[in-house]
Amino acid sequence: MTASIAAPTRISPWVRLRGQLRNLAPLVTLVALIALFSATSPSFATLSNLSNVLQQVSITAIIAVGLTFVILCAEIDLSVASVANATGILVAFLTVQDASVNIPNLPLPGWLAIMGGLAGCLALGAVTAFGVTRIGIPSFIMTLAMLQIGNGICALLVRGQIAYSVPPVLLTLGSGSIGPVPWIVVVAGLTLLVGHLVLTYTRFGRYIYMVGGNREAAEHSGVGVKAVVGAALLISALCSGAAGMLGVAYFGSAQQNQFDNYLLDAISAVVVGGTSLFGGQGGIGNTIVGLLVLGVLNNGLDHVRMDSFLKILIRGLVLLLALVVNVYAQRLRAKYRSAGG
Repeated sequence: MTASIAAPTRISPWVRLRGQLRNLAPLVTLVALIALFSATSPSFATLSNLSNVLQQVSITAIIAVGLTFVILCAEIDLSVASVANATGILVAFLTVQDASVNIPNLPLPGWLAIMGGLAGCLALGAVTAFGVTRIGIPSFIMTLAMLQIGNGICALLVRGQIAYSVPPVLLTLGSGSIGPVPWIVVVAGLTLLVGHLVLTYTRFGRYIYMVGGNREAAEHSGVGVKAVVGAALLISALCSGAAGMLGVAYFGSAQQNQFDNYLLDAISAVVVGGTSLFGGQGGIGNTIVGLLVLGVLNNGLDHVRMDSFLKILIRGLVLLLALVVNVYAQRLRAKYRSAGG
């Protein structure tokens, strides 16, 4: 009696191409936007405007790196903007020079103020990680609560005041330039590079994808799922804090609600770029494409003098389209797997 061996299912090129929809759609969108705005505005396709686009997305990029780690774990962090705001305000008030601001034993040395800011953002991240991994609160609800806590810390620190002083090194990195290139673009690029290297070439990066791809299988393989998720949330808080400190120097002041728009921008960059909301698929490369799509879209709409209210609507529609592609790509991936691909 001979055993029959089932022939492997052939996957057509069209099915394979659809399986890459999550990665291809953002690239096609980016190329189309560049072509559109280059044709409609002579001042768009210039080196100086490219520098403007990169500078405009730099703070978002730093926040989005940490958020990429979290979303790859199939979690979410809604507190990134409030953590950035609280950290920036904390550093500014630790280095405040204005005698009208009644804070004892200040200003602190610049390095000590920076360490205080980093300790503050990591403390907020640790609270989030503890609530998600130890208590078992869903990350959506836990980070929503931390968003409110971060906003409350900002209100307590600000109390109607505005701080303008930051350590000199932050002032250089946030608003200075190295030749024609702004330092904040360099810092954002290095942050993206480090995030990519960690996710691609380290064991921790592999664990991130394993946890997001199949949490039960990761647990059976001996991966400390709670530790990986907690570390991702800490990385997200650290990136948000760094962005907040540089953002204060970039904006020239620290005040309440300064980073509110960055929550939607950072989530949009990660999702529009093609990182799966269901975890396990995507990475920093996708986030870079998403950042460029949003940067080109916002900058290009300014060049064609689009109504500011319509601009907000268009950004929302782009995010909605990215969500639809994200969900559709997830279904195609499941179908592709079931077909033996």
